[in-house]
Amino acid sequence: MKKYLLLLFIISSLSLFAQKEFYELRAYTIPFNGSEQALHTYFKDAFLPALNRAGVQHIGVFEALGAPTPKQLYLLIPYQDITTYSEVVNALAVDPLYLEKRKAYDAVPHDKRIYSRFSTSFYTAFEGLPQLIKPDAGAQLFELRTYEGYSEDAVRRKVKMFNKEEFSIFEDTGLHAVFFGEQIAGPLMPALTYLLAFSSMEERNENWDKFSVHPEWKRVSGLVEYAHSVSDIKRTFLKPLPYSQL
Repeated sequence: MKKYLLLLFIISSLSLFAQKEFYELRAYTIPFNGSEQALHTYFKDAFLPALNRAGVQHIGVFEALGAPTPKQLYLLIPYQDITTYSEVVNALAVDPLYLEKRKAYDAVPHDKRIYSRFSTSFYTAFEGLPQLIKPDAGAQLFELRTYEGYSEDAVRRKVKMFNKEEFSIFEDTGLHAVFFGEQIAGPLMPALTYLLAFSSMEERNENWDKFSVHPEWKRVSGLVEYAHSVSDIKRTFLKPLPYSQL
């Protein structure tokens, strides 16, 4: 127990000095009989390598579980900060290898479209988890959760609840965080989004059960200052694709 408390103290102390990352989360909607493989080829051979050359690491590529129709692919891109995001966009625009590799992707005809649309959301990392945590190699199930608030203040209070109270409970109950971000642009605002990693659905269910009965969660969830901070929750289960870097 003493070692665990010491670890939490070290993490909390370091987070005060760590620079908060900036995240882009894309959701691609794939039409029925769409040219999905062309999108995978673009990601694997052109886009992700170009981002890596520009200094961006640990890019996640996922598909939604359950074979939904239409199919959805998710791309998580962590940047050092918002300034880095702008620098990377500019770097890709003049990267000759990237421009050459993406030619086939750009040449896909309209009647063999790759996706219907894709949405992009941007987030700033929480102070309590300022840097993305790369999950263990055995992580095969990811849970993407978005908490909407009825107002900006409601989301701010929920962010405070995570920073001040919940991260230690998550750690204690095996809810393995990948990133936590407060949304600054995109649909569903105001909201926050986070990603958890598990080895299986069984581990996920078992650990959420631990969380729900944890005495600290029971205490915190009853505090008036955090009341009505979440108006809706959206949840998607994801699996990493073979070329995902998470």
